[in-house]
Amino acid sequence: MTRRDCLLLLAATSTLPAQENGANALDFLHGIDRYDDLRTMLPEYMKREALALVAARKKSIHVRTLDDLARRRQYVRDHILQSVGGLPERTPLNPKLVGTVEREGYRIEKITFESLPNFHVTANLYIPTAFQPPFPCVLYPLGHEAGAKAHEAWQQTLVTLTRMGCLCLTWDPVGQGERVQIYDPDLGGSKLHGSTTEHTILGIQCLLTGQHIARYTIWDGIRALDYLLSRKEADPERVLCTGNSGGGTHTTYLTALDDRIKVAAPSCFITSWHWMLKTIGPQDAEQVFPNWLSSGLDYPDFIYAAAPKPYIVLSAIRDFFPIDGVRETVAEVRDVYAAIGQSDKFSFFEADDGHGYTQPRRMAAYQWVVRWLKPQGPAPVTETLITPEAIQTLDCTPTGQVLTSLGGETVFTINRAFAQQLSKKRATVTGPASLKPYQERIRRAAIERSGHKPSPKEPPPFTRYGTIQRQGFTIEKFVYDSEPGIQIPALLYMPAAGPSRRPAVVLVDDAGKSASAKTGPQLASTGVAVLALDLRGMGETRPPGEVNASEFYRYFGNFEDAMTAIIMNRTLVEMRARDILRGIDLLASRTDIDASAISGIGRGGAAVPLLYAAVFDARLRALSLEQMLVSYDAVVSTGMHRLIFENIVPGALIDYDLPDLVAAVAPRPVAITDAQSPFGVSLPRAAVEQAYQPAFRAFQAVGAGASLRFHIAIDNYRELLG
Repeated sequence: MTRRDCLLLLAATSTLPAQENGANALDFLHGIDRYDDLRTMLPEYMKREALALVAARKKSIHVRTLDDLARRRQYVRDHILQSVGGLPERTPLNPKLVGTVEREGYRIEKITFESLPNFHVTANLYIPTAFQPPFPCVLYPLGHEAGAKAHEAWQQTLVTLTRMGCLCLTWDPVGQGERVQIYDPDLGGSKLHGSTTEHTILGIQCLLTGQHIARYTIWDGIRALDYLLSRKEADPERVLCTGNSGGGTHTTYLTALDDRIKVAAPSCFITSWHWMLKTIGPQDAEQVFPNWLSSGLDYPDFIYAAAPKPYIVLSAIRDFFPIDGVRETVAEVRDVYAAIGQSDKFSFFEADDGHGYTQPRRMAAYQWVVRWLKPQGPAPVTETLITPEAIQTLDCTPTGQVLTSLGGETVFTINRAFAQQLSKKRATVTGPASLKPYQERIRRAAIERSGHKPSPKEPPPFTRYGTIQRQGFTIEKFVYDSEPGIQIPALLYMPAAGPSRRPAVVLVDDAGKSASAKTGPQLASTGVAVLALDLRGMGETRPPGEVNASEFYRYFGNFEDAMTAIIMNRTLVEMRARDILRGIDLLASRTDIDASAISGIGRGGAAVPLLYAAVFDARLRALSLEQMLVSYDAVVSTGMHRLIFENIVPGALIDYDLPDLVAAVAPRPVAITDAQSPFGVSLPRAAVEQAYQPAFRAFQAVGAGASLRFHIAIDNYRELLG
């Protein structure tokens, strides 16, 4: 449909009765030539911005000497450690031998140890019995496949390496095998279908406290290496790390951070952000570090953090990790190894198969082991197929689960305790004199943590799409540019009568502007103009892929765009706040709007961006926050959460929570209606009022205690707005 056809359609629908001219007319871009552009607008914008950072790094990277490499290595390590919130202090491992499996030529010891106090790790140690120690060592982090340490491919690799004369240690990652973290006694396992979903539930909780799920998974690996090297059979000068998928991820991390690892062989992880952004996008929480791209980092930097150790990249041509990205990274790294005179230490192997530690990659890994660890077994290596052990045979706990056999801590309980410490340290309002400094601290922290960038002062460009006539008001349709590449569809309900400069409300709803069909006419009939917006990624701008009912989407919503923002040192909540502020700029530029009387109504997932917008800009003189997440603290204090990731700001709980943001807008009136738990359940008023005590103290300090209200009637906006 052409633009002219669209305008003719608008003219026709403008005469229809109200009941026939509902959501379809309000979703006015449906069916026109720009519709698909709006649906793909946000993902394309994110990719374009992220790819610009990738390109900038490519132009600036310069590693040609050992000194260059040393500087780059330190930079990358510092960033990883900063991203994960630092690593814990070493505490006693308290290792226990809980069983032994004897097999021809080797035995398997079943071990438990504590990587943190009362945080139990279940591990299997494969020990050669056909050779004499000391043995070269293999640290074997696991991927996400079912069965964890008992997975068939892992057992095949470990037994073969052991028969070659290597001492091998593998362990269950958090969320897998015997270490399910979100356990359901009725299911006898995780409440969630996939381990990556469990990792990301925990990862989002960790992000809020300024930590990272990889803090725990990396630390498990470092402590596993502590245990491995404590064994008298181990040769500490011959240590290799290898693993596939999630195990390839942690092979990459561990080799970058721990110099006791001398040789690396990650499988099915290394690629490039250039191709990841063009294909599958960011993966689960432990594979993505905040600010990675904005800090000028990419996949090759993981290898530079380990170089010049012997390093082989194992890959699959038909992997979902794009092979073009692997080849791109390999070309860059190979050039650096050549420049420092260490070409023989870097290698690349690709097999024409799919994701997994398949036999071709295993054989390449064995040859790398022979070359650099020089085990006592035969070379060239042959792989004899094994009969895998049953899961129960390799279990280290009587019930097959740490939580039901040993109890102890989980990532959730450790992170929750850390959040409680942060809460005690955060500033509060102690009286009138402390209010303004407190509010300014909260505002500065919200700007910095969310990645807020001030918008231009002039009103945004916009394009009109016609007007619908109604009794007592009109509905103007237009699209404005929030920033280059982001266009916001909007409806303006304009009263026909009233003062020459009318008060106005910005209405944002996670269902989009079509949800204004009731509220818009109600307020317009009382003389209040209503600007209803489709914030980026909502309403008509919601990306098409989100209709998929995958488990990942059901829990995290628009994960890809929200995580892409985080690796660019931005957040989706801040971007949406910007969309709101640009709408206010447009309202304030009109001669028929009173710029001193603009308020906001935010519903569901759009309420948090509205709150941030009010903290950033005092022009929002009153707020109604409906069905909003009650607090960030509730996310880290509740075992499960759903559809809150789009509103997450990494590290927020170090400085503030949502009640602190409400406190920062005092004395402007705020109504909080039907606040939600992290799982989307309405909370009792008493629980909400308790959570908002910091905000209530701020309003009292400025003599405006009555301006913070809870559960105001939905039809009482006029009272709120004055």
